[in-house]
Amino acid sequence: MDNSIKKKQRFDYIDQFRGMVGILMLVGHSSYYLNSIWKHLDPFDPLFPTWGQFALRYAGYLCAPGFLMMSGAMVWWSFHRRVAKGVPDIEARWHIIQRGLFLVLVQMTWVNSSWGGFSSFNPWHLGIIATIGLSMILLTSIIKLNWYIRLIVATAILIIHPFLLKLNYDPQVTWQSVIMQIFIDSGKFNKYPLLPWFAMATLGSVMATGWLKAWKTDNIRILWSFIISFSTFVVAIIIRLGRGWGNVFLYDDFGSYSFFLDQKYPPSLYISLMSFAAVVAMVGVFIALNKIIPKLLLVFSIVGKVPLFFYITHLAVMGIVIKRFDFFYREGGVADSLIGAGLMMLIMIPLCIWFYGIKRRSKNYIISLM
Repeated sequence: MDNSIKKKQRFDYIDQFRGMVGILMLVGHSSYYLNSIWKHLDPFDPLFPTWGQFALRYAGYLCAPGFLMMSGAMVWWSFHRRVAKGVPDIEARWHIIQRGLFLVLVQMTWVNSSWGGFSSFNPWHLGIIATIGLSMILLTSIIKLNWYIRLIVATAILIIHPFLLKLNYDPQVTWQSVIMQIFIDSGKFNKYPLLPWFAMATLGSVMATGWLKAWKTDNIRILWSFIISFSTFVVAIIIRLGRGWGNVFLYDDFGSYSFFLDQKYPPSLYISLMSFAAVVAMVGVFIALNKIIPKLLLVFSIVGKVPLFFYITHLAVMGIVIKRFDFFYREGGVADSLIGAGLMMLIMIPLCIWFYGIKRRSKNYIISLM
């Protein structure tokens, strides 16, 4: 039995990073509901009239890879902690599978409908929460493999995915569209296909081996986080310079605005690598900040301890108040979006504190899955 992972504990920097990602998601959702640019913005190929609109849109690019990688990290930790306590492998896997299925159910029954303020029931759509759930389920099949095997699996998926995008299918044929968008492509049924995002979750489980077990001190965690992040960033730049495989959109010149932008739906190889590098670097930053200003990170910890509750609650509140009752819906700009996000934070922080207290005390099965 591995005593290094037997004791139940929280990792502050994981909570804080998840909290930051959740808050960035809230800012993005505030823009979605309040920003008039969405009346004509194409999320698959956006153009931005100002730097403010650009920053507001692309700040959220860290959210999906952040959620998937932290999910993968905690799946790895949860599984091995349970096994270390004597729980049979199959039961430890089943616990993770149940939560994955729960997330798919939450997506189909709550999240999809909350976008419109529950004015209609829209179960036949997948999204980021369902993709996280499916990735958790799939990760249970390789969770016991050594970190380097999981790294090979994730890398192979990211390398192969650009070639799979060349498969021809008819978006008007439902079964073709559903299959392709569940696993490979992005579209109205699902913007977050499983294969590339499962690869990100797997990479999160690889990093967890270092962050949560192998690297024994914060200084080592910081050092290796920055080394891995920088190395991946260099590889991403090299791929981008190639202008071919691994890229989707062309760019003007090295270092130009267009050089750093590529496709997110579904993610290009370049964007996947850049996202991985950014997440690893930011986790390293939070580990470092905990050594200097831990109290100033409290707001991130509050959100990060109950990330699913934060996500589904703020989305429902905004959907009902802004969309369903048409309260300033897409009438503002950057400033209005930021003000809306600030007001929502004032609502959500006490709610998150309240729910975390309930979750710690409750033995309710549904609440435990939250």
